[in-house]
This record gives sequence, structure tokens and C-alpha cells, in this order.
Amino acid sequence: MLAFRPLDPACPIQDQLPLETGPVVLVNLFTLDRADEPAFLAIWAEDAAVMKALPGFISTQLHRALGDSPTYLNYAVWESNAHFRAAFGNPEFQAKLAAYPSSCIASPHLFEKVAVPGVCVA
Repeated sequence: MLAFRPLDPACPIQDQLPLETGPVVLVNLFTLDRADEPAFLAIWAEDAAVMKALPGFISTQLHRALGDSPTYLNYAVWESNAHFRAAFGNPEFQAKLAAYPSSCIASPHLFEKVAVPGVCVA
């Protein structure tokens, strides 16, 4: 079963979900035991397929840490926080959380783009 640990304890994802904004980027850091990597990758692919089919989904990408670290980072882009909130609460997605290896800890957090003059746009 997947365990959750806030990326920012002062503002856990439960406090971010009700906010009305968009588009949003979910950043989710996963830590797990090396032996659980194959199971993690299989269930992540299944739950990503569920999310990909839901309204408001734009894209996702999974990254593995370099070297010996069985740490993964996923980011997913959604049209709005309302779309992500609905997807996160989707019963099919929620049911998949129990299939994650017991060593897996997820640290999800929501972000929105920021404009920095001369560097990037919002």
C-alpha cells in the first residue's frame, strides 16, 4: 500500500486540492526499496493510464534518479486543479493505490507556472 508523506509539511496536498487555479503541475517524489522497482513501475504505468484517460490530463513524465538511488520523480500537467482533483478522487485511480509496494512513499505537491521576466513565461 502506498504511503504518503508531504513534500512540504506546511502545505500538504490536501490543503492544495480545494484551490481553484490552473493549469497545474503535479510533482510527485517516490522513494522505495530497490527490490520493489519492478512492481512500482508496473503499477505506476497502470495508474498513469487511468489518469491519462481522464478529462483535463495534458501530459506526464516519470524520471529515475541517477546512480544507486531507487528514487523516482513524476510530473503531470493538468488543465486545472479541478481536473486534477477529480482525477485524484477517481475510484479506479484510488483502487490502484493499494497495489503499490509497501516500501513506496509518495510525496505529491501541486505547482503553477511562474513568469520570470527575460527567462520564462507563466
